[in-house]
This record gives sequence, C-alpha cells and structure tokens, in this order.
Amino acid sequence: MNKIQGSVIILLNSNNEILLVLRDDKESIPFPNTWNLLGGILENNESPEECIRREIREEIEIELGNINFFQKYNIYDREHYVFWKQIDLDLTEIQLNEGQRLAYFTKDELDQNQLAFQCNKILNDFFVQVLWPQFGR
Repeated sequence: MNKIQGSVIILLNSNNEILLVLRDDKESIPFPNTWNLLGGILENNESPEECIRREIREEIEIELGNINFFQKYNIYDREHYVFWKQIDLDLTEIQLNEGQRLAYFTKDELDQNQLAFQCNKILNDFFVQVLWPQFGR
C-alpha cells in the first residue's frame, strides 16, 4: 500500500511558541475542528520541500525563505516530512486561506491539547531534539 505523502512545518516565534491552524469543521476531512501544523499533501513530482513552500503560499500567503528539515514520520496511512523555521509573524497581518484561525501555543498549552495526526509526538520530539538543545530549556 502506498502511503499518502505530505509535508508540515513547525513555525516557531522568538518566544518559542508554535504556530498552529485550527482545521475546518468539516466531517469530510480527517481531524475536523482540531489544531494542526500547517502543511499538506505532495502533488505529482513535487519534493517535500517544494510541497511545504507551496502549501504555505496557498494557506497563509508568505514565502518561507530558509527552512530546516527536522525528520520524517510514518503516521497512520501517511508519511510526514517535517520542516521547521524560526519566524515572528504578526497574525493580524496574515491572510488565512485554509482553516478557521491561527494561534501560537506554548509548550504547556500544546501538552494540554490533542493535536491532529499525532502532532503532539512530533512537537515533543522537536522540543527535545532541536529546541531545548539549541535555545535552552
């Protein structure tokens, strides 16, 4: 069975808060009305990095510039390529084209919410492997 391939990005502000999107409340999508990382599914002949750049242009109309690859995850029927970038965004100036709204979450707030597609595990790994060693706990 071929797995669905997608890319997501951890957008981290200078306060070490993670940007999440509240998914649409539609029964036709997985994890409706649930917080999730920004990203989407690879299109034909698209690399994971090309995918995340396209998805971010489509979803919040920004160009990412330099990004970092974190890790690949096999979750359910999907392979997620996870990227990250430290960037401070003013959410009042962001045009959201997919999902209900955007919000920043602290590590404690992330731990108190069940995120879509096992993003809790991805973010816990990110904090332990990248964020805390690089920026201090």
